[in-house]
Amino acid sequence: MVDILITSLETISGFDMTTGLPMFILDELQSASIANTEEKQDLTGKQGRKLSSLKKNKAVTVSGNNGILSGGMMERQVGSASEHKTTEVMWRDYLVVKTNEATINFKAAGAVGSEIVSVTLKNSDGTLGETLTQSSDPDSGVFKYDAASKKLTFSSVEDGTEIVVCYKRKITADVLSNMSDKYSTKCMMYIDAMGEDICGNVYRVQFHIPKADFSGEFSIEMGDNQTVHAFTAEALAGGCGGNNALWTYTVFGADAADA
Repeated sequence: MVDILITSLETISGFDMTTGLPMFILDELQSASIANTEEKQDLTGKQGRKLSSLKKNKAVTVSGNNGILSGGMMERQVGSASEHKTTEVMWRDYLVVKTNEATINFKAAGAVGSEIVSVTLKNSDGTLGETLTQSSDPDSGVFKYDAASKKLTFSSVEDGTEIVVCYKRKITADVLSNMSDKYSTKCMMYIDAMGEDICGNVYRVQFHIPKADFSGEFSIEMGDNQTVHAFTAEALAGGCGGNNALWTYTVFGADAADA
C-alpha cells in the first residue's frame, strides 16, 4: 500500500445502516481524528518475567469539529428525528410609540386578551424600564392589542418612546426536540480526504466505519467566535451483513477507472 500525506479533509457523511439513505454530510470540517486504542495484558513467568502479551478490546473513536451546524448529525446525537411542522417561536420587536400607538410586525399567537407577552418601555439612557400589561381597556400602565390590525394602543406613553414588545408567533419550520427519554443513535460513516504520495501523485483516501455509535455528549460553541459543532462517535464491530471491521482504509487514484 502506498504511503500517503493527507493534504485536505473533504467530507464526513452518515448513512442509515438499514436503508443506506444519506443522513448528513459535513463539508465544512475544521478538524477530525480517528483514535485507536487496544488493551494489552502481559503474560508473566518466573520472577515476573514477561513471556508474551494478551491483546484484546480494540476501540476506535472518531471525533471532530464542523464549522456549521448539521441538523442531520444533531438528530444522531439527540436520538430524535426533526419534523417540518407548525410551531410557536418567541419574537421580539423594537418599536417607537407615535400618538400612543405602535404596530407589531407579525400576528401574535395566544389566547384572546393575552396575546402579547410583555411590552417594556426603554429609559432615556437605553436601559429597560417599566413593563406594561395587556388589557381590553388601555388605562394607565396597561395597553390594548387589536389582532386584526396588529396595533398596540396606550393611554399615556410619550411620543418617541422606544419599546420592546415580546410575543409568540405561529410559523411553519423545521423542529428538532432533544427529548429526555431519547438517546444518541448509530449510522454508517464515511470519511473522505485528499492526499499525495512522495512523488506528488494525487490520491483519494476513504475511511469506512460500518457502525458508528454517536455520543450524546457534545457541545455547540456560539458567541463572538465562529459557530462550531463538535461530535464524537465510537466505531462498533458487528455491522450489517456480519461486518466486524471497525474501519476500512481505502486509497485510490483521483482519476481511477471503474473496475
